This record gives sequence, C-alpha cells and structure tokens, in this order.
Amino acid sequence: MNFQEPAELAMVRKSVASVTESFGSAYYQDKVASDGKTTELWEALGEAGFVGVNLPERWGGGGGGITELAVVCEETAAQGCPLLLLLVSSAICGEVLKRHGTEEQQEAWIPSLASGREKMVFAITEPDAGSNTHRLSTTAVQDGDHWILSGTKTYISGMDEAPRVLVVTRTAIDESGKGQLTLFVVDTDAEGLQRTLIPVEVGAPEKQFQLFFDEVRVPADRMIGAPGDGLRIVFEGLNPERITGAAIENGIARYALGKASAYARERQVWGQPIGAHQGISHPLAAAAVDVELARLMTTKAAWLHDEHKPAGEASNMAKYAAAEAALKALDAAIQTHGGNGMASEYGLAHLWGMARLLRIAPVSREMVLNFVSTHTLNLPRSY
Repeated sequence: MNFQEPAELAMVRKSVASVTESFGSAYYQDKVASDGKTTELWEALGEAGFVGVNLPERWGGGGGGITELAVVCEETAAQGCPLLLLLVSSAICGEVLKRHGTEEQQEAWIPSLASGREKMVFAITEPDAGSNTHRLSTTAVQDGDHWILSGTKTYISGMDEAPRVLVVTRTAIDESGKGQLTLFVVDTDAEGLQRTLIPVEVGAPEKQFQLFFDEVRVPADRMIGAPGDGLRIVFEGLNPERITGAAIENGIARYALGKASAYARERQVWGQPIGAHQGISHPLAAAAVDVELARLMTTKAAWLHDEHKPAGEASNMAKYAAAEAALKALDAAIQTHGGNGMASEYGLAHLWGMARLLRIAPVSREMVLNFVSTHTLNLPRSY
C-alpha cells in the first residue's frame, strides 16, 4: 500500500492550481458579486485539458478517471474558485456517456465536453419526489421513432450555460410500484421545454432552475442505454457526483484554512500573533484533521469508482465527511478573522453558501446516514 501521490497526478494538481491561481480568488468573488459566469476560467481549464481529464483520449479527453477529475475540482476550489458544473458536466454526464453512450453518442457529445467548449447539465430532482428516485413523475412515452417527455424538474444547475441536458424519466412502473427509469439527452432549447429561474441565497455563478417538459419530442437515438435501465446507469454518474462534490468541499476547506493560518500568523494583539493562542489555533487544527480525513476518503472513493468496484459506500462517506469538514474549516476561518471574516476584502464569507449547499446536495447528510445505517451497519430501514 502506497499513499504517495503518483508524479503524473501531482503534476495535474500543480498545473490546475497554476491555471486557477492566474485568475485568483478575487475573480471568482467578483463573478459572484456581479452575477457573472466563470466562462474564462472554464475555457482556460478546457484548453489545458483539465475539464475533460476523465474522458477518453480518442474523443479529446485526458484518458484519466474520477481520481484525476477530483484533483481538478479540489485544486480549483483550493484557489478560491469552486466550479459546481465540473461535478455536473464532467463527472455525471461525462461518466454516463463514457460508460453507456453509443459510439455515435460519444462522438457527437464527448469532444465538446472534453475541450470545455460546451457543457451538459443533469436533471433528476423533482418537486414531489425528493430523494425517492423511484417516485419520479416525469414520463417518457414512445411515439414511433421519438419519445414524448412530460413533467417537471427542479433545482437544475446551469441550464442557462448548456446546450443539452441529461434527463432522468420514468418509462414504466414495475410490479412493486417502482418507476422504471430511462435517460435521454435533450436540447435545452427544445420545443416545449421551458425553464424558470429559482431565486436562492447561495452566492454562485451557477444558477438554479425549474424545468417544465410539455410533451417535448426527443429522437429515440437520444436515449442513453436501454429503456428501464436508467437507475443502474444513473448511479454511474451519481457516485462521481458525490466524489467530486467532496473534492470541491475539500478545496474550499483548504482555501479557508490557508487564509486563516496566514491571518493568524500576521495579526498581532498584545504583542504576539493571535495564532499563538490555543483559542485560535485549536479550532483550526481540529478542522485540519477533519479535512485530511475527508481527503483520504475522497481518494478511496475515486479509486473504487475508477476500478469499477462498488463505490457507493465510500462515495457517500466522502461526501458526508468533506461537507462537515468544509463547514467546520470555513467557520473556524471566519471566526479567526473576527469581524474581518465577514468583510468582502478578506474573501471568505462569500463561500459559505456553496459550502452549505454541498452539505444538502447532491445527497443530504441525512440520506447518507440512512445509507450507512442500512448498508454498512445492516440496520433495518425506516422508510
């Protein structure tokens, strides 16, 4: 067993940090404040080969896996620029297409994702289904060589930034009453598809939308996999989503602890740095321990996914640990700065919304604990 990071992965980490640092945390903070997009950074990362680092080389990707993509997610966030659509476009959609897309589908869509020229977003969440994927109500009904999609999706990230969306639908109901799921790639400007912006208090360049499918006609060749096989396929994307979400949280935590440590070394009260006082140093140290533990679990989960081994348990644990650690680190960092922690100049408080969002999404901490209770501890289900 070797815990030393391979040289190639370390080079990816260093290069991503360098590209992102050239923009700086102030770039991201300005985009949040001005309601802008991080298009320039996304394109720079794409040109350097990092947006599609997990995608096949024959389609212009880097030929790596979620291990490499998690490093990209962590390092951009560690420079103060967390990019939510990396976990949507590159992780969920990229992995699903890579593993389950036909040759024609991969050729049509992966090259533009790998280069960063285009994004693809993901629509699974519904207003009334919550975390119960079996109860999705958005339907797809076959009509000759097309399928007709009808229903509503909510909290869909980045619909205004992508030409296509990967949609999870219900195409049948089995004997137990559970929905049989099927995936389709749908153009975001398709006739009958409308979207409404959801106002949220999270400061982020990526916006949230509610989608309305009013008998949207989708060609049959836009189906990913076979009818009814969507649940199995979608988890090929949801575990990477959890892993890359954890990586973003790990990056936010590292950024916050770096800022706090620098401030605590420089800020002097009563003739010595405030970091010399245990009331300041211990919360930061405790947060640092939690962050390193979360990073280890994230690495394990990414490895399991890339090796095609069961990754659900580790992915959920990584997401849980990283979300808790990031909020703890960010809170300790803000507290270290005192009143300055809430000042825009010090570049911390604007990240609270993103860190808190990733404690809820893509899977809530309560559902993670339910998973661990039933799958790890073999306890009875309450639902």
